[in-house]
Formats: sequence, structure tokens, C-alpha cells
Amino acid sequence: MFVDFFYILKQIGIPVSPTSFLRLQKALSMGIINSIDDFYMAARSILVKSERYFDLYDQAFAHYFEGAELKEPDEMIISDMARALLEEWLKSPKELAEALGVDESELSKMTPEELMQYFKDRLKEQTEAHHGGSKWIGTGGTSPVGHSGYHPGGMRVGGISRNKSAVKVAMDRRYRDYSQEGPLTQSQIGEALKRLRNMVPVGPKDQVNVDETIYRTMKNAGEIEIVFDRSLKDRLKIILAIDNGGWSMEPYIAIVQTLFHYARAQFKDLKILFFHNTIYDTLWEDPQRWHRPLLVNDLVRFDPETRFIILGDASMSPYELMATDGSIHIEERSGRPSYERLQFIAGTFPHAIWLNPKLENEWPYTRTISMIREIFPMFELTLDGLEAAVTHMMSKN
Repeated sequence: MFVDFFYILKQIGIPVSPTSFLRLQKALSMGIINSIDDFYMAARSILVKSERYFDLYDQAFAHYFEGAELKEPDEMIISDMARALLEEWLKSPKELAEALGVDESELSKMTPEELMQYFKDRLKEQTEAHHGGSKWIGTGGTSPVGHSGYHPGGMRVGGISRNKSAVKVAMDRRYRDYSQEGPLTQSQIGEALKRLRNMVPVGPKDQVNVDETIYRTMKNAGEIEIVFDRSLKDRLKIILAIDNGGWSMEPYIAIVQTLFHYARAQFKDLKILFFHNTIYDTLWEDPQRWHRPLLVNDLVRFDPETRFIILGDASMSPYELMATDGSIHIEERSGRPSYERLQFIAGTFPHAIWLNPKLENEWPYTRTISMIREIFPMFELTLDGLEAAVTHMMSKN
């Protein structure tokens, strides 16, 4: 049942696995889901593996159950699902057998063709209509899941909704903060950390990947293929330079500092520096930009493979960027324009980028943003932007 719902989730970009779908079917068959509210929570818990998709899930749920009448999936859909299950079997036989509630050894005796037919039969068992009686899916009778029948706390499937509490919850869309769009927020720290965990070194492949080795060996019909991965012991070095002097940056400083302090365990070396508006001759190791200066010229002492991340809105007077002694602070005199200093940093660190908390659709209206983008690749300070930034930094050689 709910095969169409499964495909809707996949179509809108939620990576739902067939194994997870089978677990949901198993939960339904055990009678532990007895209301639409139960189904809403159970399906989200079992099918959705990341908070980033909660908002999409709510939209799909509201769309599907707002007066939805369920139809039996056609043979083509069943075949597609069976093929997906076969792929899951090749990747993780034990996990799929557990989800199906069968002995792994039974499935291992079957040929691929027999497995396909077996999966089709199981899916049809869970999608055929049932009318009357007490089975787990149906209409009428005392089925806990169905419509137009009776069961204490029963869940409507199709038909006319008289309560719609779970649909109402979904339509309220309480998880918009978890979506990919908009500036980074405190609630997204966990998701942002997941992006940063992709920043692993490109050292030698000297560790055996056991799971991938087993999978490749099975695909090769028993011919052993050992797969090696890179060791994760040697962590990356990161320099994060934050614009912390202006009112426009104040909402983001605490979030970004929290994010990178949590990520400190992921990196061998994380150094946080500060500046105001743009970088001149000096960066600062203290947020007050007073007691612990670091000369930009001294950056050449750092490993050039260091990932240098500049965070700022890049919005200022062009004079501040282009003029000698362009800083608005009288005490901050420089022998070179900031534009040249930024070019120096970009030349010193090939993996340097600029993160901007202003949304990309606003960038064309600020001249200094366009000028800085000529020096550094610039990314939004959003989940999507952070993911793109990590991909860029790790793919550049």
C-alpha cells in the first residue's frame, strides 16, 4: 500500500529507499499504526533520514492525503519497485531480509528472476484491495487502516476525512527552517555539519572498504574485488576569516562560530580570524580585533593546501576595496588596497572561497560583491550554498 506515496516522495527529491518503504509496510502489518497521526509520524521517522527533507515531506503528505483516493499501482510500477528491491538486495541482503521479515538464506537460494517474482508477489500482497474482515489494509470491516469501516482509532485511507489532524499539521509546514533555502539558521547547525564532514583529505587509498568489497565481489559472481578507501586520520586544515564589525553581519557571527567550533573535532587544524568589511594588511585572532594581530604577509607560512574560507556580506563602498588606506578605521592604515590583499590570499591558497550571507539574487545590486567574485568563488551561506562550497573546495586540485 502507499506505493504512489513512495514515488511522490522520490519525485520531489527525498531519497527514500525501498528497504525503508518495506519497514513502513511491516509496521502497518503489525497493527502499531492506528491513525492518520500515527502514519504521519511513522512514515516520516522511517522514510525520511534527514531533517532537511521535513518540509518537503509535509508538502507531499498534505498533497497526497488531502482528500486522496488510493488506487492500486499498475504492473509497471510494481516492476520498477521490484527492480529497486533487487538492487537493495545486492547492496545489503541482511537488511532487506530483515525488512521483509524472512530468512536471508531463503532469498540467497533464489535466482535473480525468482527474486524479482518474489518481490512482485510481496508488493502485490501489500497493494491489493481488501474489503471487510480484519486484515491490515482495506475498506469496511474492522481493519485498523482503511475507510468507511470501524476500528477504534482507525486510520482513513481514501474516502472522506472528518478530522484531518495530521493533514492540518502537514499543511502548517512547521519545518520550513529545515529547508535548503534562506540564510543559515541555528536549527540547521546539524545539517550544516553534515556538509562539512564531506571535507576529508585526498591522501592515499590505504584502507579496505569492507562493505564495498563485499558488494563488488557479489556483483562479480564471487570473484573477489578488494576496494580501498582513503584514511580519515589526517584531517584538513581550515582558516575561517569572519567579517564581524558591521551591523549587517551581527545575525550570522554567532551561528557561524558555533558551526565551526562544533566542527573542530572534524579538522586537524581550525583557525578562526576576524576582519571588518574587507581584509587589509592585518587579520585578527580575537573578535575585538585589537590584541592578537596576524599579518596577511605571514599567511605564506601556512600550508597552501589549507582551505581558506572568508565569510562576509562583501558590501561596502568601492573606495574601501580599491583605495590605498581605504579602511573606514583611521588606525588601520595599509600600504596596499584591499583588492590586492584579497588577490594575494587567493594566490596563496588555491582552495580559497567566499561565503556570503546575502542571498544570491541580491548580489548583482552591489558593485563590491561583483568585484570580489572576480577574485574568489562565492557561495551563499545556505545549506545548498555550503554543500556547493564544500564540493568546490574538495574537487579542486
